[in-house]
Amino acid sequence: MNGNEVFTPNPDCLVQVRHLKQYFPVATGFLKTTMLKAVDDVSFDIMRGETLGLVGESGCGKTTVGRTMLQLYKPTGGEVWFDGRRIDSKESLREFRRRAQMVFQDPYSSLNPRLTVADIVAEPIDVHHLCATRGEREARIRELMGLVGLNTEHATRYAHEFSGGQRQRIGIARALASNPKFIVCDEPVSALDVSIQAQVINMLEDLQSQLGLTYLFIAHDISVVKHISNRIAVMYLGHMMELAGSNELTRHPLHPYTVSLMSAVPIPDPVESRRQKRIVLEGDVPSPLNVPSGCPFRTRCARADESCAQSCPALREVAPGHFVACHNV
Repeated sequence: MNGNEVFTPNPDCLVQVRHLKQYFPVATGFLKTTMLKAVDDVSFDIMRGETLGLVGESGCGKTTVGRTMLQLYKPTGGEVWFDGRRIDSKESLREFRRRAQMVFQDPYSSLNPRLTVADIVAEPIDVHHLCATRGEREARIRELMGLVGLNTEHATRYAHEFSGGQRQRIGIARALASNPKFIVCDEPVSALDVSIQAQVINMLEDLQSQLGLTYLFIAHDISVVKHISNRIAVMYLGHMMELAGSNELTRHPLHPYTVSLMSAVPIPDPVESRRQKRIVLEGDVPSPLNVPSGCPFRTRCARADESCAQSCPALREVAPGHFVACHNV
């Protein structure tokens, strides 16, 4: 995944991201701005029908990756390919936005309080002109509400009348309205109670098998990501640190940052929990306005040496399907 590679679309991949960058100008003084590198040279593929989990601590750029992929933010650099086609024109973007949707983190602020549930769910239908008649539109709304476990009599009510879990189901129904193939789930259960989280996760899995969906599942809870994902990618300060299969990454993490993340996951077995050694990282996360030279993790890494300060390691394949960005694997 280096900058000199010749890119050819893979027919087995639904989404391919290459060297994605998202920089934001931030005022740091009088008439002075500094570029905040929220996402810096990130590349990955998402296979058809799979779920790719994206984890990392707060502020690492997970949500920005999802929003930039869907062109909610105009990318500073890089390419996004969807179904073998590069998203680089108004026509390709229009089609991409119909076939790629997003489920937002906060079900309380992502729904318009002035619209009924029926109008919220039908928004993509109206925007993309997917139903020819009012009757067809109403039938589609009822179908979508049934898919996410909502009663059809809820259609005339407003979002504030529902619980957090029900609101998130409304958001998922809205995302499904345009018959998408790809959905970015931006921490869809982090604002919900634990019991409701399980229901929503199971519903997302059922919808995936029923409708043939592909997910990018963004979260900071590794146990949730491990449950739903086929592969997991780990981010730190806008960079991709490690990418591997779900079981491979959780059992054999190679990057020192991933190792520390896995050591913090609670184990239900008290004997095994006492045996596990917790790896506590020293120091604080550097400011994204002043990222360390070379590897962004080197200031907190026990393995860091001079080479880590001189160059940023590329994400390379060290075992079949297991990619790591580290000089000292």
